[in-house]
Amino acid sequence: MSEISYVRGDATAPSVKGVKMIAHVCNDLGGWGKGFVLAVSRRWPQPEAAYRAWHRDRAANDFGLGAVQFVQVEPYVWVANMIGQHGMKTGSKGAPVRYEAIGTALGRVADRAAELEASVHLPRIGCGLAGGTWSRVEPLISDRLTRRGIPVTVYDHGDTA
Repeated sequence: MSEISYVRGDATAPSVKGVKMIAHVCNDLGGWGKGFVLAVSRRWPQPEAAYRAWHRDRAANDFGLGAVQFVQVEPYVWVANMIGQHGMKTGSKGAPVRYEAIGTALGRVADRAAELEASVHLPRIGCGLAGGTWSRVEPLISDRLTRRGIPVTVYDHGDTA
């Protein structure tokens, strides 16, 4: 069983060799414009374009909580758009994170990562704008990915104390 590695840096720029999958959480409203997705879009236009088309054509595909869209952005780099957030945080409605959906999506990421022999790289998914807590997300990553031997690196961006 692998351990989760924690590093300070940019999850969109993993420096390991081999195939890399960058996984992040998206909402189920088709909104893309705040949080980690901005870093993804600064680096590659394809994940945002694919996500918006996926949402636009949702009546004809699997778009919804727990679904994952895999977008190849470089020969050895994939981005996994995971739907793990219901709506967006507004007022006092509570956190839009959906842990069950994140768990389902991570299982799908694990399957694809195993096929590709990829390592998985991610920020602290579900814990920013989605309002989740790492103590609930980390066990999902351990259960779905590292337990299967998939190398996982979690990135903390910038200088946090």
